[in-house]
Amino acid sequence: MNGEGRSLPAPCVVVLVGPGAAGKSTWAAETFAGDLIVSSDRLRALVGAGEDDLAASADAFKLLEEIVRQRIDRRLTTVIDTLGLDRERRRNWLALAREQGVPCVAVAFDTPAAECRRRNRERAKRIPADVLTGQLKAWAAVKRELPDEGYDDILTPGAIRVVPQAFVEAGQAARRQEKDPTRLTFGLQLSSYTHKAGRTTTGEWVREVARRAEAAGFDSIYVMDHFRQIPQVGRAWEDFLESWTTLAYLAACTERLRLGTLVTGITYRNVAHLGKIAATLDVLSGGRAICGVGLAWFEQEHKAYGWDFPSVSDRYALLEDALQLLPVLWGPGNKPWRGKVLDIPETACYPRPLQDSLPILLGGSGKRTLRLAARYADAANVFGDATKVRQYADYLAAHTKPDREPPRLTHLSTTLIGKDHHHVTALVDQLRPRNQDPAKYAAAVNAGSIPDQIGRFRELAEAGATEGIFSLPNLDDDLTPLETAGEVIAAFR
Repeated sequence: MNGEGRSLPAPCVVVLVGPGAAGKSTWAAETFAGDLIVSSDRLRALVGAGEDDLAASADAFKLLEEIVRQRIDRRLTTVIDTLGLDRERRRNWLALAREQGVPCVAVAFDTPAAECRRRNRERAKRIPADVLTGQLKAWAAVKRELPDEGYDDILTPGAIRVVPQAFVEAGQAARRQEKDPTRLTFGLQLSSYTHKAGRTTTGEWVREVARRAEAAGFDSIYVMDHFRQIPQVGRAWEDFLESWTTLAYLAACTERLRLGTLVTGITYRNVAHLGKIAATLDVLSGGRAICGVGLAWFEQEHKAYGWDFPSVSDRYALLEDALQLLPVLWGPGNKPWRGKVLDIPETACYPRPLQDSLPILLGGSGKRTLRLAARYADAANVFGDATKVRQYADYLAAHTKPDREPPRLTHLSTTLIGKDHHHVTALVDQLRPRNQDPAKYAAAVNAGSIPDQIGRFRELAEAGATEGIFSLPNLDDDLTPLETAGEVIAAFR
């Protein structure tokens, strides 16, 4: 399933080691983006009369050492394309990587001597025969030294990629999914409505997104509950739809998708009114509503709309009351209800939801929030890698009383999916802010190929997630990213 080769984490330092004509520069150019490669030959051309100006070698290496140091200090992936036969230089590069906590690997080019000589004879500008012979002898000693120098790994020149940390082990996980599939449901989060056609066709765009998402195999669709765009996604004045109104529209546009907020800020609406809204959506959608709730964090939004922004402790008190009140509102009868801060004289809510238990999803991964989820919620939504998810799952299990099941774990992330590694690289270059390192952007949006994403979601499922929810940063007027996502989803069916 994953034929894209060995994956290295970004950032990393890659030291090429081998004699002249062993294929180092050719392999590096075929494997890595040009701006990741620091080449002694190219620098010799910059400070001298050309790549073969040996008189410029000392100056070229001074420049190379400075460039390598600055790149590693900035935690940028750096591929060092030199002979790599100088032990002190290799030790220095490894030490720089260790200082910054960056993995460092050596790639050993153990090309047969006869092949190196043959390639050298075919070059327009050959390495002098005696010089190449000296390099070949030096290489014989160096390849014995490499295993004891402390690299994270010593690799042979094959298919190698530099990927976000989340995908380093994804290849193995993807193979596990292929051999022994596990089930995982998937949700699409709509976090932006700034499609290129503009607001006059927003309704059509939302309807088409929902239709294509349903066809791609998504199980649910979620919308953020905000009244202006949040800083993490865009600018305050960008078009942004009200959540529950949008879900009602989506109910009419879809047949199968479950519909929820991710998540409703508990300060934004009277809680009893929120219960009525959710129940109405459940009835009109044929029993497909999910009521996502959370502590509310966006203080600027509260101020903009003239709402109070209570203290953290007051919001937690309100949230705990809401988690207890909502099921009462959705149940039979019309009894009064009183909590720590809420006093509801009548809990009538007719028609009641079609679902016997309209699910409550609690967003947040702090311990206090997770304890509330363990006590009251049907699902808890979290962020982070598989290690974090496993920790959250264990914490929920430890804090859930024996008379109830631990809440399901849903996992939210931004996810950029390419057909293959080259497509991913092109998407990152197209979408990233011009002043942002491509590797940092790729990590921020979990940019990976279809096999990468299958592996990542398999790892999340193994850690305890039951639903993978993601937003697509390249979803605008072009809706083909939904079809690409469908290829990931299909691996879990």
